[in-house]
Amino acid sequence: MNDDLASTLATHRQELRRGTLVVACLLACRTPRYGYALLEYLGSVGLEAEANTLYPLLRRLEGQGLLRAEWNTDEPRPRKYYSLTEDGAAMAEELRDEWTRLTASLAALWKETP
Repeated sequence: MNDDLASTLATHRQELRRGTLVVACLLACRTPRYGYALLEYLGSVGLEAEANTLYPLLRRLEGQGLLRAEWNTDEPRPRKYYSLTEDGAAMAEELRDEWTRLTASLAALWKETP
């Protein structure tokens, strides 16, 4: 693969992963998680993310009312836990349904395309 094509592929992969990360965060935050634990959890299921991508996304989702953030100061080190709001749960369900439709469409295209 030449350098131009490799660069184009990297750009498209990044765009695909960016959208996937939104859905993944919503789904993962059905259980309250703090940022680093969320990074580890996503990595454990094969969705690698970087902190400089995840933390702004979490703040954006919180600002949109899809996640709620609460500080836990019971432990020696205070941590900000993110959990899904009711609106976030509805959004996760809608995005999951859209993902399912898109996956089915792509599978149909893949089968039909020579």
